[in-house]
Amino acid sequence: MSERTRGAHARTELVEAAIRLLADGGAEALQARKLAAEIGASTMAVYTHFGGMAALMDAVAREGFRRLIANMATVEQTDDPVADLYQLALAYRRTAVEHPELFTLMFREAGAQGHPVSDLMKDDQDGEAATSFRGVVAAVGRTIEAGRLRGEPLAVAAQVWSAVHGYVTLELLGHFGRGDRGVTEVLAPLCVTLIVGLGDRPAAARASVGLVTTTE
Repeated sequence: MSERTRGAHARTELVEAAIRLLADGGAEALQARKLAAEIGASTMAVYTHFGGMAALMDAVAREGFRRLIANMATVEQTDDPVADLYQLALAYRRTAVEHPELFTLMFREAGAQGHPVSDLMKDDQDGEAATSFRGVVAAVGRTIEAGRLRGEPLAVAAQVWSAVHGYVTLELLGHFGRGDRGVTEVLAPLCVTLIVGLGDRPAAARASVGLVTTTE
Protein backbone atom coordinates (compact mmCIF):
# COMPACT_ATOMS: atom_id res chain seq x y z
CA MET A 1 0.00 0.00 0.00
CA SER A 2 1.44 3.35 -1.03
CA GLU A 3 1.85 6.27 1.36
CA ARG A 4 -0.91 8.15 -0.43
CA THR A 5 -3.29 5.19 -0.16
CA ARG A 6 -2.48 4.74 3.53
CA GLY A 7 -3.13 8.45 4.09
CA ALA A 8 -6.48 8.32 2.28
CA HIS A 9 -7.46 5.24 4.28
CA ALA A 10 -6.56 6.94 7.57
CA ARG A 11 -8.55 10.03 6.64
CA THR A 12 -11.58 7.91 5.80
CA GLU A 13 -11.23 6.04 9.08
CA LEU A 14 -11.11 9.28 11.04
CA VAL A 15 -14.17 10.68 9.28
CA GLU A 16 -16.15 7.50 9.90
CA ALA A 17 -14.98 7.46 13.52
CA ALA A 18 -16.14 11.04 13.93
CA ILE A 19 -19.58 10.15 12.55
CA ARG A 20 -19.86 7.25 15.01
CA LEU A 21 -18.83 9.44 17.94
CA LEU A 22 -21.29 12.11 16.83
CA ALA A 23 -24.12 9.59 16.77
CA ASP A 24 -23.24 8.18 20.19
CA GLY A 25 -22.26 11.30 22.11
CA GLY A 26 -23.04 14.41 20.10
CA ALA A 27 -20.65 17.19 19.15
CA GLU A 28 -19.07 17.12 22.62
CA ALA A 29 -17.63 13.69 21.85
CA LEU A 30 -15.57 14.99 18.94
CA GLN A 31 -12.16 15.22 20.54
CA ALA A 32 -8.83 14.36 18.94
CA ARG A 33 -8.03 11.92 21.71
CA LYS A 34 -11.28 10.01 21.33
CA LEU A 35 -11.05 9.99 17.55
CA ALA A 36 -7.54 8.59 17.63
CA ALA A 37 -8.52 5.92 20.15
CA GLU A 38 -11.47 4.96 17.96
CA ILE A 39 -9.14 3.96 15.13
CA GLY A 40 -6.29 2.71 17.34
CA ALA A 41 -3.89 5.57 16.54
CA SER A 42 -2.17 8.37 18.40
CA THR A 43 -3.69 11.82 18.77
CA MET A 44 -1.21 13.08 16.18
CA ALA A 45 -3.16 11.19 13.50
CA VAL A 46 -5.75 13.99 13.43
CA TYR A 47 -3.09 16.62 12.86
CA THR A 48 -1.02 14.50 10.47
CA HIS A 49 -3.94 13.78 8.13
CA PHE A 50 -6.08 16.89 8.57
CA GLY A 51 -3.89 19.54 10.17
CA GLY A 52 -6.37 19.93 13.02
CA MET A 53 -9.93 19.43 14.16
CA ALA A 54 -11.36 22.25 12.02
CA ALA A 55 -10.37 20.55 8.77
CA LEU A 56 -11.60 17.21 10.06
CA MET A 57 -15.00 18.72 10.88
CA ASP A 58 -15.16 20.12 7.36
CA ALA A 59 -14.46 16.63 5.98
CA VAL A 60 -17.18 15.16 8.20
CA ALA A 61 -19.66 17.76 6.96
CA ARG A 62 -18.73 16.97 3.36
CA GLU A 63 -19.40 13.29 4.00
CA GLY A 64 -22.79 14.24 5.43
CA PHE A 65 -23.66 16.14 2.27
CA ARG A 66 -22.52 13.17 0.18
CA ARG A 67 -25.03 11.05 2.07
CA LEU A 68 -27.70 13.66 1.46
CA ILE A 69 -26.87 13.65 -2.26
CA ALA A 70 -27.06 9.84 -2.29
CA ASN A 71 -30.52 9.93 -0.67
CA MET A 72 -31.68 12.56 -3.14
CA ALA A 73 -30.35 10.46 -6.01
CA THR A 74 -32.79 7.67 -5.10
CA VAL A 75 -35.65 9.92 -6.23
CA GLU A 76 -36.52 8.92 -9.78
CA GLN A 77 -38.03 11.40 -12.21
CA THR A 78 -41.65 10.76 -13.13
CA ASP A 79 -44.17 12.62 -15.26
CA ASP A 80 -45.24 14.56 -12.14
CA PRO A 81 -42.41 16.98 -11.23
CA VAL A 82 -44.27 18.27 -8.17
CA ALA A 83 -44.52 14.76 -6.75
CA ASP A 84 -40.82 14.35 -7.48
CA LEU A 85 -40.07 17.56 -5.59
CA TYR A 86 -42.00 16.27 -2.59
CA GLN A 87 -40.03 13.03 -2.79
CA LEU A 88 -36.87 15.13 -2.51
CA ALA A 89 -38.28 16.71 0.64
CA LEU A 90 -38.79 13.23 2.08
CA ALA A 91 -35.26 12.21 1.10
CA TYR A 92 -33.95 15.35 2.81
CA ARG A 93 -35.87 14.45 5.95
CA ARG A 94 -34.68 10.84 5.79
CA THR A 95 -31.06 12.00 5.85
CA ALA A 96 -31.75 14.07 8.94
CA VAL A 97 -33.67 11.34 10.77
CA GLU A 98 -31.02 8.71 10.02
CA HIS A 99 -28.12 10.93 11.10
CA PRO A 100 -29.45 13.77 13.29
CA GLU A 101 -26.16 14.83 14.86
CA LEU A 102 -24.35 14.67 11.52
CA PHE A 103 -27.15 16.64 9.87
CA THR A 104 -26.82 19.40 12.46
CA LEU A 105 -23.04 19.53 12.05
CA MET A 106 -23.33 19.63 8.24
CA PHE A 107 -25.26 22.86 8.22
CA ARG A 108 -23.32 24.41 11.06
CA GLU A 109 -20.10 23.88 9.13
CA ALA A 110 -21.61 24.99 5.80
CA GLY A 111 -23.11 28.08 7.41
CA ALA A 112 -19.79 29.02 8.97
CA GLN A 113 -18.38 29.41 5.46
CA GLY A 114 -20.74 32.33 4.91
CA HIS A 115 -21.80 31.63 1.33
CA PRO A 116 -25.12 33.24 0.28
CA VAL A 117 -27.55 30.97 -1.55
CA SER A 118 -26.77 32.60 -4.90
CA ASP A 119 -23.13 31.55 -4.56
CA LEU A 120 -24.16 27.88 -4.47
CA MET A 121 -25.07 28.11 -8.15
CA LYS A 122 -21.77 29.58 -9.31
CA ASP A 123 -19.53 27.44 -11.47
CA ASP A 124 -16.65 27.66 -8.98
CA GLN A 125 -18.80 26.31 -6.15
CA ASP A 126 -18.23 22.61 -6.64
CA GLY A 127 -18.52 21.36 -3.05
CA GLU A 128 -21.03 18.84 -1.81
CA ALA A 129 -23.33 21.44 -0.23
CA ALA A 130 -23.57 23.28 -3.55
CA THR A 131 -24.18 20.04 -5.41
CA SER A 132 -27.06 19.07 -3.12
CA PHE A 133 -28.70 22.47 -3.52
CA ARG A 134 -28.30 22.36 -7.30
CA GLY A 135 -30.32 19.16 -7.21
CA VAL A 136 -33.20 21.04 -5.61
CA VAL A 137 -32.90 23.87 -8.14
CA ALA A 138 -33.02 21.37 -11.01
CA ALA A 139 -36.13 19.71 -9.57
CA VAL A 140 -37.80 23.08 -9.11
CA GLY A 141 -36.88 23.98 -12.69
CA ARG A 142 -38.82 20.97 -13.94
CA THR A 143 -41.94 22.10 -12.06
CA ILE A 144 -41.66 25.56 -13.61
CA GLU A 145 -41.11 24.18 -17.10
CA ALA A 146 -44.21 22.04 -16.64
CA GLY A 147 -46.24 25.14 -15.78
CA ARG A 148 -46.98 23.95 -12.25
CA LEU A 149 -45.01 26.60 -10.34
CA ARG A 150 -44.05 30.18 -11.13
CA GLY A 151 -40.89 32.11 -10.41
CA GLU A 152 -37.15 31.95 -10.88
CA PRO A 153 -35.77 28.46 -10.06
CA LEU A 154 -33.08 29.65 -7.65
CA ALA A 155 -35.49 31.82 -5.64
CA VAL A 156 -38.18 29.13 -5.55
CA ALA A 157 -35.66 26.46 -4.54
CA ALA A 158 -34.47 28.65 -1.67
CA GLN A 159 -38.05 28.93 -0.40
CA VAL A 160 -38.62 25.18 -0.68
CA TRP A 161 -35.35 24.46 1.10
CA SER A 162 -36.15 26.93 3.87
CA ALA A 163 -39.57 25.42 4.52
CA VAL A 164 -38.41 21.80 4.53
CA HIS A 165 -35.28 22.52 6.56
CA GLY A 166 -37.33 24.42 9.11
CA TYR A 167 -39.71 21.50 9.52
CA VAL A 168 -36.87 18.98 9.77
CA THR A 169 -35.04 21.06 12.37
CA LEU A 170 -38.16 21.21 14.56
CA GLU A 171 -38.76 17.47 14.13
CA LEU A 172 -35.23 16.68 15.24
CA LEU A 173 -35.85 18.75 18.37
CA GLY A 174 -38.84 16.52 19.13
CA HIS A 175 -41.65 18.97 18.43
CA PHE A 176 -43.62 16.61 16.20
CA GLY A 177 -43.24 13.40 18.16
CA ARG A 178 -41.89 10.13 16.86
CA GLY A 179 -42.51 8.34 13.60
CA ASP A 180 -44.31 9.79 10.61
CA ARG A 181 -47.08 11.67 12.37
CA GLY A 182 -45.36 14.99 11.77
CA VAL A 183 -44.90 14.17 8.10
CA THR A 184 -48.59 13.44 7.66
CA GLU A 185 -49.92 16.26 9.80
CA VAL A 186 -47.35 19.00 9.17
CA LEU A 187 -44.81 18.44 6.40
CA ALA A 188 -47.23 17.24 3.70
CA PRO A 189 -49.76 20.07 4.32
CA LEU A 190 -46.89 22.57 4.55
CA CYS A 191 -45.60 21.47 1.16
CA VAL A 192 -49.09 21.68 -0.37
CA THR A 193 -49.54 25.21 1.01
CA LEU A 194 -46.13 26.26 -0.31
CA ILE A 195 -46.72 24.68 -3.73
CA VAL A 196 -50.08 26.38 -4.08
CA GLY A 197 -48.57 29.70 -3.03
CA LEU A 198 -45.96 29.26 -5.75
CA GLY A 199 -48.61 28.89 -8.44
CA ASP A 200 -50.01 25.38 -8.51
CA ARG A 201 -53.71 24.57 -8.35
CA PRO A 202 -54.79 23.29 -4.89
CA ALA A 203 -56.29 20.04 -6.20
CA ALA A 204 -53.22 19.31 -8.32
CA ALA A 205 -50.87 20.05 -5.42
CA ARG A 206 -52.78 17.78 -3.05
CA ALA A 207 -52.87 15.01 -5.64
CA SER A 208 -49.11 15.23 -6.24
CA VAL A 209 -48.23 15.13 -2.57
CA GLY A 210 -50.79 12.36 -2.03
CA LEU A 211 -49.11 10.25 -4.71
CA VAL A 212 -46.08 9.79 -2.46
CA THR A 213 -45.99 7.34 0.42
CA THR A 214 -44.96 9.24 3.56
CA THR A 215 -43.95 6.17 5.57
CA GLU A 216 -40.19 5.98 6.00
